[in-house]
Amino acid sequence: MEQSFLKAFISLFVAIDALGALPFLVGLTKNLSPAQRNSLIARSTLSALSIGLVFLFGGRAIFSFLGITESDFRVAGGLLLIVFSIRDLLNSSSHQGAEAPTRIGIVPIAVPLMMGPAALTTIMVGTEQFGITVTVLSLILNLLIVWVMFSQSTRLIKLLGEDASDAINKIFSLLIAAIGVMLVRSGVMEMLGV
Repeated sequence: MEQSFLKAFISLFVAIDALGALPFLVGLTKNLSPAQRNSLIARSTLSALSIGLVFLFGGRAIFSFLGITESDFRVAGGLLLIVFSIRDLLNSSSHQGAEAPTRIGIVPIAVPLMMGPAALTTIMVGTEQFGITVTVLSLILNLLIVWVMFSQSTRLIKLLGEDASDAINKIFSLLIAAIGVMLVRSGVMEMLGV
């Protein structure tokens, strides 16, 4: 159980990539007061949790309706993770220079910063690999960590520096690519009955 939880937690932590998202979050919320920023981050975290849980518990029903198998989703999710990670690895300014929109809300922060395609794919696959209880616990713990990190985003960026934050983001992108390759491999092997 402990080993499964650790694997589920690390996979989701890498997929969410909160450290890599910090510069983008700071840019988005730079015109907000600390109270407004904290309120927005709290609401976004609760929304991300809701979205993750709906996707976790409703994913199988959606699969059944569309005729998608777990193997199909693993391969598709793995390919998406690979594409997102390659895009991020090749884009040297993925989070920098982004203009802060005049109106921000839950959408850019809860989705896709907290619950993007990589995190949703990891949650769906995690229920099969580790079970629902372990996946839910890892989701809750990860979002608590994200909430703390995002609430302290300005301090963390000053502490790490933008270069270190970008370097961490690239390492996480590489790990996401590796997880994507693993998902494609396991999905194909399951399809072939190996």
